[in-house]
Order: sequence, then structure tokens, then C-alpha cells
Amino acid sequence: MDFILRNARRVGAEHELTDIGIVGGRVAAIEPRLAAEGETIDLAGRLVSPGFVETHIHLDKSCILDRVRSQKGDLDEAIAEAAKAKRGFTPDDVHARASRTLEKAILQGTTHMRTHLEVDPGVGLRSLEGVLPLIREYAWAIDLQICVFPQEGLLNNPGTDELLVQGLEGGCRAIGGAPYVDSNPQGQIDRIFELARDYDIDIDFHLDFGPTAEGMTLDYVCRRTEEFQYGGRVAIGHVTRATSLAMAEFDAMAKRLADAGVALTVLPSTDLYLMGRHHTHDHNVTRGVVPAHKLLRHGVNCSLSSNNILNPFTPFGDCSQIRMANFYANICQVGTQADMRECFNMVTRRPAEMMRLNDYGLEVGKSADLAVLDSQSPEMAVAELTPVLYTFKRGRKTVSRQAPTLLRPQ
Repeated sequence: MDFILRNARRVGAEHELTDIGIVGGRVAAIEPRLAAEGETIDLAGRLVSPGFVETHIHLDKSCILDRVRSQKGDLDEAIAEAAKAKRGFTPDDVHARASRTLEKAILQGTTHMRTHLEVDPGVGLRSLEGVLPLIREYAWAIDLQICVFPQEGLLNNPGTDELLVQGLEGGCRAIGGAPYVDSNPQGQIDRIFELARDYDIDIDFHLDFGPTAEGMTLDYVCRRTEEFQYGGRVAIGHVTRATSLAMAEFDAMAKRLADAGVALTVLPSTDLYLMGRHHTHDHNVTRGVVPAHKLLRHGVNCSLSSNNILNPFTPFGDCSQIRMANFYANICQVGTQADMRECFNMVTRRPAEMMRLNDYGLEVGKSADLAVLDSQSPEMAVAELTPVLYTFKRGRKTVSRQAPTLLRPQ
């Protein structure tokens, strides 16, 4: 064996200790007391999981707090401030900031990522030029997929369509949109579906991002998903407007998503930070975070993700998916063990399904993309915010962290 993880607790079978053997970058054996030799780590009963999956993050506009203002802290200000900052982006600048953020994610046990990149006449393809080399440069630690999208509108922003096409021609493997900023939201959705079909790529929309339920386009996305026979290949993010729905309407929305095969990504940190600011001081404030664990019960696939890091949309963040799962559990008042496990699933197995990662999972024959957590179960890993001690990418150790030690008096 190239590597053996001994005395591990495997997600899904935490009640027993087992050994995990790795050969040629793949999981070769999972069995107790594995009779094999090779470089060995004794995990002493710690949890081994497939690596974390980040489906919705913006590497291009991360780490720009020093060049923006965030006084009102609402969505309109964040879009405007980011748009002004983008005009000064250069490929080298984007590359440096994106690298810093990507390394944070790697250190937190993330092995797969979809980053959303803005293209428009203001920034051109400079962000793409800065991030595209990272796919190759960091392939030793993470699989990086680029999703291009028009943050400032498509039909109302001449020249953006051509830039999206250039991005897709340049190797981007997903396309997104932000219909809520377009002069013709449904027209933007139609065009995104057409491009996805033409290039045989997946879709990942920013959708229904606002404080109230009026004007939601979710049903239209579901309808187009069915008409294009794209079930299982469409994801939507944010959908904060749904938090204002009555529960009967929320349940109907869940059924609609499940029937159409549209997945949903919740961005707890950004959504909680930006939403509810329209209320005056004498009203309750909307949480703005969709209760994804309730959607799961209706058959909707959901994930949790970081979205923005250190910018006007979210002026904090350390790229920890286990922290995002814990944060979500607090916001949405998750308390049952089953729902806590689903919080863990929404940063591992479920986003992998959303991105159609067929080689993902802790199974014999799969790529050895693994994270070792200082915990004994997924539920407690979420509850206690346990650190990642090791990460493996294709069987190679990419991250090592010492567990903290109490220095007791002698």
C-alpha cells in the first residue's frame, strides 16, 4: 500500500474502527486490521470523510475589503462597490487574491470547488485570466471548476453575451446568471439555458436574492429545466425571498424543485449578513437563510457554501465548510441528530451530487480525496467545529495539522 489510515471511523460506519488502504491515488481497501504494509497514520478513532465540496464561492472578488466601502451593508451597495472595484482588477491581482483564498479552502479540507466568476464589459475576461491558471497550479490539492456568470445583467449589458461565450470557449464548465439584476429576468434565464445546452454544461443561478417573496423566478427556472430536460444539472443559490413564504407555499416550492430536479445552495453567512436591513428598528428582522434541511425532506438536493470571503457581500470568512455547517445549524435552529448529520452531508456528499462528481466518495475504487477530522461522528464534527487534521488529494497528503494539546502542570 502507498498509504494506510489505521483505526479510522468512516462516515456512515462510525460505530466500528477500520483501516483504509490507498494505492495509486485511490482507495484500495477498507477493512479492519488490514494486512498490508506502507506509510501509516494511526488515527486513534478519528473520523474520515470524503473531502469537503464548495459549490458556490467567488474567488475573483475575494479579499477586497481594503478597496470598498460597506456602510449600509445591503445588497445594492455590495453590488455597486464590487462593480467599482472590478474596474481596477488585473489578472495578476485576481490571481494573487484567488490563490490566497483557495489555499484557505485547501487548509480547511476542501478537495472540490466550483467558483463563480463575473464577466462583463467592465472587467472583461481579466478575472478569468487570473483564475484559470489555478486549475492547473493547484490540481495537486483541489479540483477547481469555473462557472462564468453576468453579475450586472446580460440583456441590459451589451457585450456581456460575447464575453460569456469566450469564457465557455476557454474551458469554463458551468454557466450561471443573476436574473434579479437584469432588465428582462426571464430573457436572461432563457439565454443561459440556451448556452448551457449548446456547450453541454451545467447551470448554477444566483436566484431570487431579496427580502420579500414578490417577483420570484424560481418557478420559471423549474419550467425551463423541464423543457430543456436538464433535471439534475441545474442549481440555484441564495433564494432568500423564499424565507418570506408561508409554510404551505414553502412546501409547494420544495415539491416543485424536487419534481424538476433543481438543487439549491444556501449561503448562510452572506444571506444572514445582507438580508433584513429593510426593516426599521421596531420590527423583527428577517433571517434570510433558507431552511435547507426542510427542503431535503421533500427530496430537494441542497448544499451549503461560503459564497464571498472578505468583500462587501460578506466581510469575513475562513473558507471552512464545517464552520458553515455549524453556522447554518445555529441560524436555522437545527437540533436533531438526523438534521445535524444532514448539515454535514450538505458540505460533502450532497454538493458532490450537485456537481455530478462521479469519482467522489469513501469507497473502494474511488479517488482518495479525504479529510480526517478530530471527531468521532459527523454530528459532533458539526456541533463542535472540529478541525481538519489531514487532507488527502488523490492519495497524497496535502494538509497536516496537529491536534491541540493541553499543557498541564507537572
